Order: sequence, then structure tokens, then C-alpha cells
Amino acid sequence: MEELLAKKPISPPKKGQEMEATIVELSRRTVRFDIGWKSYAVLGELETNQLTSYLPYLKEGDKIPVKVVVEEAKEGYPVVSMRLFFERGKWQILKEKWQAEKDIEVVCGDYGKGGVFIEFMGIRGVIPKIQLTQQFIDKPEKLKGQKIKVRVLEVDPEKNRLVVSQKASVMGLSQKELTTRFKKIKLGEEYTAKVIGFSDFGAFCEIDKIEGLIHISEISWSKITDARSHLQIGQTVRVVVVEKNDDNLKLNLSIKRLSGDPWKEVEKKFPADREIKGEIMRKERYGYIVKLDEGIEGLIHISKLTQGTELEVGKPVSVYIEKIDTKARRISLVLAQFEKPVMYR
Repeated sequence: MEELLAKKPISPPKKGQEMEATIVELSRRTVRFDIGWKSYAVLGELETNQLTSYLPYLKEGDKIPVKVVVEEAKEGYPVVSMRLFFERGKWQILKEKWQAEKDIEVVCGDYGKGGVFIEFMGIRGVIPKIQLTQQFIDKPEKLKGQKIKVRVLEVDPEKNRLVVSQKASVMGLSQKELTTRFKKIKLGEEYTAKVIGFSDFGAFCEIDKIEGLIHISEISWSKITDARSHLQIGQTVRVVVVEKNDDNLKLNLSIKRLSGDPWKEVEKKFPADREIKGEIMRKERYGYIVKLDEGIEGLIHISKLTQGTELEVGKPVSVYIEKIDTKARRISLVLAQFEKPVMYR
């Protein structure tokens, strides 16, 4: 050993020095590193006590960044800090898990608009609602406090962004396989989709394990306010693919576009000189909305009603067309039992 030291002088570690160290011993009580010095370095006691959540992702032989905090302790060995790893190394673990398509374990927090918030080694991330398993997609708040396995979908340390998927972990599908399936789905073609969940803005679906969204405005030509009133979980529906997002392998789907746009022939179907039967759908502050046909509604503006006139929602009503704006998809109506507007005289 003396001959070896004589041949190749070893520089002692300096306080504040940053270096790459190799883990040679790893336990809940002790972490030792080879830093290329005559004795191993150890992790400071305070950080050792904080290491529990990192242990499942570290092993002997791993090389990680450390910083010397004590050049030589009483026992004769240097003391190092893993703060560099806590700040940067854990992101490297996430990148490696993402590249290898391996599961990680996260702790679930609150459910917000973007999905279920999670934590991994102090890094906050999110599971988008559509990336939950069917068991939780409609009741995501039940995951709070649970430890679950997920797969990394996006990891960007510069943006402090982490997006993971519970469903990908459970299904065991690789990104390569999902990409292959995604490429087989053609824009503008019809498919059978399975409804797997809902949000305020539509229904989540799957086509051959590829995620899709039917926006609430794409369910029907008629105005609807809740996708649950038209669809059910587990239901299969015919859809057309209206958009493909290559970045996240997601689809935008439509049911209503499988049927013709009722507004294309609206002026022929509802001429201005004919009395038309409709149904009062709802009362707004500015008047009454009248359904004339599937996907076609018109407005009796409050200014077209005599003072004190009240119309009952759900009841039939006779109207005349006052004006049609096909570009804005608006129809102005007047009640048939009253005198027609000047334009009809």
C-alpha cells in the first residue's frame, strides 16, 4: 500500500469540494462512499436520518454527486453531504426510470383540476385524471394518502415538471407499444370507443388502450351541460377521430360529427313565412330558448314579449323565424300568436 501511495499521490478532500462518489455501504443507519481517498467518506448524521424515502432507489455501486462538509472527522474519515443528489440526482433517477419504462412508487395528495397531485422524493408531480385506473377515475379523491406504483410520462427538471400514469403501470404497456397503437389510429376515421370516465368538460374514452376525450361540445349537436346525462361508464360508442396529439399520444373524438350538421339546411327547413312548432327548453335572463329540432335552438328575446308574458319550460310553443345567422348559429324567434314582425307584412 505504501508503495502504491508513493507511486501515485492522492489529494486529500477539501471542504466544499464537489465530486462523484461511489456508494460502498448502504443502510438506514450508515452510508459510506468511496471518494478516491485513503479512507471511505460517510454521510452526515442529519442527512442519514432523512434518507429513508430515497433508499428504495439507491444501491451499492451507484455513483452520485456529493460535497465535502468535513475534511476529517474525529474517527479519521471525511464527512460528505448528499444535498447535490437531493437537488439534482433524484431527477436523474426519474429520467432513468422514464427511459427504462420502470415503475416508481409515489405518495398521493389532493385532487385538483389537473389531476391527483403526487410526491416522489420531495418532487411534486401530477397524475392526470385520464391516467388513473377505472377504479379511481370517477373518485380520484380516494387516492389521497395512498402509496401507489406509477410510470413516468414526462420529466423536466428545468420546468420542475413531473407527470406520471397509474394506468400505464397497471396495464404494463410500454411506450413503444402505445406509440405503435397510436400510429394505427387514423385521423378522420370511425372507431368504437369505450367510455371510462367523466370530467366537467367531457367524457374520457379508450380506443385500443389509447386515451381519447369526447369534449362536451362534441357529444351532440344539441347543447348539453353534463356528459353523464348522455353517456355511461363502460358504454361503447361510435366516434370519429378529429385530432391526434403526437406529443402525449392522446385523441380528440366526436360523436356528433358522425351525423350531418343540422345547421347546413336550416334556412330551407325553417322558412320565415311558416309557423313552426318548438319546445321551451329553458328560461334565461334575456329570454327563452326554444328547441326547433335536434341540434337547432332559437331565442325569443325578452324584448319580443309583452310585459308580463310567461312561458312554461317543457311546453310546446308556436313561433315564426325573425332572423337566422348561420355563421353564428343563432335564430331569433317571435311568438306566432302575436302579430308578425313588419318584415312579414
